[in-house]
Amino acid sequence: MRNFRIAPSLLSADFACLGQEVRDVIAAGADIIHFDVMDNHYVPNLTVGPLVCEAIRPHTQAPIDVHLMVKPVDSLVPMFAKAGADIITFHPEGSEHIDRTLGLIKENGCKAGLVFNPATPLSWLDHVMDKVDMILIMSVNPGFGGQKFIPHALEKVREARRRIDEYTAGHGGEIWLEVDGGVKVDNIAEVAAAGADTFVAGSAIFGQPDYPSVIAAMRAELAKSA
Repeated sequence: MRNFRIAPSLLSADFACLGQEVRDVIAAGADIIHFDVMDNHYVPNLTVGPLVCEAIRPHTQAPIDVHLMVKPVDSLVPMFAKAGADIITFHPEGSEHIDRTLGLIKENGCKAGLVFNPATPLSWLDHVMDKVDMILIMSVNPGFGGQKFIPHALEKVREARRRIDEYTAGHGGEIWLEVDGGVKVDNIAEVAAAGADTFVAGSAIFGQPDYPSVIAAMRAELAKSA
């Protein structure tokens, strides 16, 4: 039986009171803080850097999941590790040598993951399954919050789950399967049924007045597919 994790994305939070937002969503029942980093180069948006990660670190004991939508990647890895990241994921297109980048993340004491855009093939995983702790499937094109879920992403989630199960059956260990983009109460069960265990939700949580009720509703839906 899979453990389900809900990861609110700070991209949709109120940046004027970010520390309070972090405390509020964790108190409301969230498991992870998802921290989106965009560089206006790899994606057409500019968000936050290591200083903001460091600023929110004292506000929670929950893992901080840093999603690097940047190019190049490697120089930022030690900065975010020092700033308090627990998990660092990146897009294969953002690295010249993904094996080296995955190794760098682990050398800096963080869990490492690869992120796949809607049009990015999972074949990047063929030679690095032994180095990934998380696979993140984007169900929108990265760059902006509040986008609609792309249904075709479910096929990629199912294929990623097959790869994870096949690898862990033979080698042991644990690899999380995260989905990011357009996840909300009315589709989270379907995403879980496809094989996901970790769910990034931005506007679906931060866009609502009552965080506990939204997260509780998500967990009720997840219970249906457990």
